[in-house]
Amino acid sequence: MSLENVIRESAARLDEAGVWCGHGTDNVLDEAAWLVLHALGLPPDQAPDYAQWVGQRELALARGLIEERIAKRVPAAYLTGTAWFCGHAFKSDARALVPRSPLAELIQADFSPWLDDPRVGRALDLCTGGGCIAISLAHHFEHCVVDATDLSPEALELATENVALHGLQGRVNLFEGDLFSPVKGQRYDLIVSNPPYVNAGDLALMPDEYLAEPAMGLGSGQDGLDITRRILAQATSQLTPEGLLVVEVGASMADAEAAFADLPLTWIDLSLGGEGVFVINAADLEAAQHAH
Repeated sequence: MSLENVIRESAARLDEAGVWCGHGTDNVLDEAAWLVLHALGLPPDQAPDYAQWVGQRELALARGLIEERIAKRVPAAYLTGTAWFCGHAFKSDARALVPRSPLAELIQADFSPWLDDPRVGRALDLCTGGGCIAISLAHHFEHCVVDATDLSPEALELATENVALHGLQGRVNLFEGDLFSPVKGQRYDLIVSNPPYVNAGDLALMPDEYLAEPAMGLGSGQDGLDITRRILAQATSQLTPEGLLVVEVGASMADAEAAFADLPLTWIDLSLGGEGVFVINAADLEAAQHAH
C-alpha cells in the first residue's frame, strides 16, 4: 500500500471505532498520520512522500499502533512518547497533561501588544505540568530566567527530563509546591498559567482519552475556577509594577467572565484555535482589587 492509503485506512479505522481527538489533533486523519508516521519511523515535522510504498512489516507496525490507540483510548502522544508545542518536541507520558495550550500562539507573538517590553527578565509558569510552557518561554525569550511550579512530583519528574532534553538546566527552575508558595517574595515581569479549569459537570462527561491524563491537571471545583481565583488573588504580590498575568481557562470562559466581571480582563481573540485566555497587567489588577 502507499503511505497515503495506509493513513486513509487508519483514519477510517479510528473513525469507525469512535476515538476522541483533542490532544494535538482535532480529526482522525491527522491523528492517523501522526501514529502511522511514528510507526514507520518517519519525522512528523516534515512532509513525507505519500506515494512511497509501505511494505508488509511496516504495514503491520502501523496497524498495530492504530489498534493500540483504539484499545487503550489514550492520547496519541502517550503512545508515541512525544508531543509538539510552540515548534518544539517534548517528552510526553501519563505523568502530565499532553501539551496543547493556545498560549503557544501568544508566546510566539511576544505577548504583543499586552507586554510593552518584550525583554522579559524573569517569568513564572504556574501549574507547569511537563514543563512545555516554561521551556518554550525560555527558548523564545533568550535572556529570560523562568521559574515553574507544580504540585505533582510526577509531573515535575517529566518536566525535569524535558528541561534536560532542551539543555535549559541553567535557565528553567522547577519547584514543587502550591502555586506561588515555592517562589514567595520573587517578582516577575510575566506570569503565565494553564491551570486545571474543567468544571465538575464537564469532568464527569469527558471522553476516555482525557481520563487517561492526571485528574489533578483537569478539574478545579464546581465551576472550574477554584485555582484561577487563587491566582488572581495572589498575583499582585508577585508581579513587577509593569508585569503581565496571562491565564487560560478554556471552556470555563463564560463562567469566568461572570465570576470576574469586576476585573478589567482582556480576552484574547486566538487566531490559531482555542478559547478562554485572558490577560491583565499588574497595575489594573491591583487597582481593581483595592477598589473592592
